[in-house]
Amino acid sequence: MSLANDPLLQPLQLKHLRLRNRIMTSSHEPAYAEDGLPKARYRAYHVERAKAGIALTMTAGSAAVSRDSPPVFNNILAYKDEVVPWMRDLTDACHEHGAAVMIQITHLGRRTSWSKADWLPVVSPSHQREASHRAFPKQMEDWDIARLIRDYADAAERMHAAGVDGVELEAYGHLMDQFWSPATNTLDGPYGGPLENRVRFTLDVIKAIRARVGPDFILGVRGVADEAMPGGLNAEEGLGIARYLAKSGMVDFLNIIRGHIDTDAGLTDVIPVQGMASAPHLDFAGSIRAQVDIPIFHAAKIQDVTTARFAIASGKLDMVGMTRAHMADPHIVRKIMIGREDTIRPCVGGNFCLDRIYAGGEAYCIHNPATGRELTMPHTLSPAPLKRKLVVVGAGPAGLEAARVASERGHQVLVLEAAAKPGGQVRLTTQTARRREMISIIDWRMARCEEQGVQFRFNTLADAATVLAEQPDVVIIATGGLPHTAVLAQGNELVVSAWDILSGDVKPGRNVLLYDDAGDHAALQAADLIAQTGAHVEIMTPDRSFAPEVMAMNLVPYMRSLQKRDVIFTVTFRLGSVTRQDGQLLAHIGSDYGGVHQQRLVDQVVVNHGTRPLDELYFELKGRSSNQGAVDYDALLAGQPQGQAAPGSGFQLFRIGDAVSARNTHAAIYDALRLVKDL
Repeated sequence: MSLANDPLLQPLQLKHLRLRNRIMTSSHEPAYAEDGLPKARYRAYHVERAKAGIALTMTAGSAAVSRDSPPVFNNILAYKDEVVPWMRDLTDACHEHGAAVMIQITHLGRRTSWSKADWLPVVSPSHQREASHRAFPKQMEDWDIARLIRDYADAAERMHAAGVDGVELEAYGHLMDQFWSPATNTLDGPYGGPLENRVRFTLDVIKAIRARVGPDFILGVRGVADEAMPGGLNAEEGLGIARYLAKSGMVDFLNIIRGHIDTDAGLTDVIPVQGMASAPHLDFAGSIRAQVDIPIFHAAKIQDVTTARFAIASGKLDMVGMTRAHMADPHIVRKIMIGREDTIRPCVGGNFCLDRIYAGGEAYCIHNPATGRELTMPHTLSPAPLKRKLVVVGAGPAGLEAARVASERGHQVLVLEAAAKPGGQVRLTTQTARRREMISIIDWRMARCEEQGVQFRFNTLADAATVLAEQPDVVIIATGGLPHTAVLAQGNELVVSAWDILSGDVKPGRNVLLYDDAGDHAALQAADLIAQTGAHVEIMTPDRSFAPEVMAMNLVPYMRSLQKRDVIFTVTFRLGSVTRQDGQLLAHIGSDYGGVHQQRLVDQVVVNHGTRPLDELYFELKGRSSNQGAVDYDALLAGQPQGQAAPGSGFQLFRIGDAVSARNTHAAIYDALRLVKDL
């Protein structure tokens, strides 16, 4: 397919605005704002995508229009006048690279907390509480409606003054569609009851915005067209709303959503994670486009170029959102244009990005640590001023990232790996279908390393002599870790690890206690494998909630599987010891809260307590290295090289990833990038 006839590269005209292709990032909030303002870090994130060729970068997810819509994480505050110059800077910078910029604005309604910001009551068209955010809202009065219509118009006017190309109104899970849905609108009179009344608030907001910004400013709605839940907005009513909005003549595009986000499970169906179907709502969005004469946008796990191209070529969409895909690789469009789609860093659906922001953190891609760190971390690498020879020990995610970065900078790289295949713990986690997409983290790096001529020696258990024989300038130890199960006062020899179950080295028991004191994927994966055999499984943790490292959206598919089986969950209890009794295992259980002693008679105890570093080689080499294994943290954090050894003084030695301490895939890859980018 030539560039001239690639459906993804065809322009789209929205009134006066010409979008240079059909690829966008939909509105999303990475939580990079400072003081509620899109300052340098926020700007750099969007500019990176603009300079790589994206047609439209949609900022905010969403920007708050009112003080009684306090963000639940670090959103842009569109009710501040101070937002205007910062949005203008962001917009101008993206325009310089040919990308359009829009912003999504909203009032959260009940989808927030009264105990944040100014402690104002949460408002909604009913008293119905949202499960996720737990606030019982005040049912709106007429003066609430009037002031919020004014707040929307004020916010849109600020964005118009900032020079953005358009505004998108958020209407899924937030106040606007809380009016739409019969499940969340119990008002009487002009804003409640029949559908034409429930859509009136939206139309009144749009009229107020048009009165401020005029007819030419682009205005769209990202709205739910089917809540897919009992008592909620159904597809027939959703189509009716789409027709109302199109018929108004004041709306320039619709961005279609299907589902509800008031629970973790509902949110995960709207924005699927790994192990779930790709593009599950594409056909539904296409059905709206077939019946409404207005441009249709859509995004929901459209993570690969082939699917995106089909979405446009088939006429299902006018613009396709590839949002998490652009967190994995902001240069998707550029790579399409140069004919290198094969080098696009794949989105693996790990959802580390979204789960982090819902836990109060910043959005980071599980395997692109430069995303969100554009001010300090490179997406493209510069040549090293001095070419050196690196030996990397370990071909897990940390080791492969070190090899990739070093080789792309021009260094000579040899990787030694004890196993027959690369991947380390990532390969182990892909043994279950739900996590199989994670292998792309490894495959992508292997392909890049092979392009750059990295040498690999598999089935090689490296010792000091093996490493030193290569006469390296730099040695990077990325040997990972091994499961740590010796956590009991008695009976450590009687337990097995979650790894033992995942690898198939140990067969699942029939009555199993799985003690999870790490809270990561390994425990739930092992529990799922065991439960699938028909065994009884008790997942126990000393924490007040289980699997905190898995986080909300990734937890949903596990729960859907585990709750159908013979699995129970026990929190706030600590496994103390295990003894033998009548050919079985007797687990002795206490509690950090004191005064409790319980027992379980089972045939298998599985312990998940993270890993301990596999660091023997590091310490064997440490005394022979020029830097004694030390890392200059000041230089590391300043983006400066580690002090280079004088000629003839020996090699530098570093260790990264779980060879240092048990963390996660993102941390391991970040370790490698920020060290090796400056070597």
